Amino acid sequence: MTYCVAMSLDGGLVFLSDSRTNAGLDQISTFRKMTVYEKEGDRVMVLLAAGNLALTQAVRQLLNGHTLECDDGPVSIWNCKTMFDAARIVGSAIRKVFERDGDSLRKFGIEFNLNLIFGGQIKGEPTRLFNVYAAGNFVEAGEDGVCYFQIGESKYGKPIIDRVVNRSTPLDQAAKCALVSMDSTLKSNLSVGLPLDLLIYHADTLHAQRIVHIDEHDPYFRMIRSSWGQRLREVFESIPNPVWDETSSESGLRPPSQHEQLNPIRKVNAPQQAS
Repeated sequence: MTYCVAMSLDGGLVFLSDSRTNAGLDQISTFRKMTVYEKEGDRVMVLLAAGNLALTQAVRQLLNGHTLECDDGPVSIWNCKTMFDAARIVGSAIRKVFERDGDSLRKFGIEFNLNLIFGGQIKGEPTRLFNVYAAGNFVEAGEDGVCYFQIGESKYGKPIIDRVVNRSTPLDQAAKCALVSMDSTLKSNLSVGLPLDLLIYHADTLHAQRIVHIDEHDPYFRMIRSSWGQRLREVFESIPNPVWDETSSESGLRPPSQHEQLNPIRKVNAPQQAS
């Protein structure tokens, strides 16, 4: 399994991925889930992958030279004019792999399982971010909606992002939030593991300059792992315990009135069964 998260912000894009894959308790390996496609000064595109490793690797390799027929002729991710067209090319590559391997996988009872996050910037348009599904279709992160996507083991790292990140969040703060989100996932799920790949892309630079490979020795991530848990405990302990009081108050738990009829079914003095 894996965990990847990407954020689309006013200042640019943030991408973070783990590197653990497993095919059983005794078959744990490390594979990079992030791929960067860059033509400096013209375009930067980043692909994050989750799901069946053989399928995601096949899509990644095919994507480098895959073309899609458009009105102006065949285009690839290297010469298309918009990120929307680039996302269409990613979807087409997924369908190509499905045409080749889908039937064979089905005969062995294996699901065609993959999920991708794809984002970046092409010169002349803003940064864009897409979640591409196994059918090759996709959705885009929008200004009026969700500004981030997660794939893989997303549930453990989602709450902190929902509470902290919005479109105006600075890139460095968003990267910090992504790392906290990853730490929460690492804490709760053994199928996600170090090392991590973090990429911070500043809009309009058209250069993937800030890429960091994070392992267990990285001092900043070690600081996050130790301080985040401690700060959570401090905040938790600072919240008052519930007060069981018949009167309504801000710090008390008020039992429901007779008119509300919200009490659970309760059996009192149940008869003992005969031996």
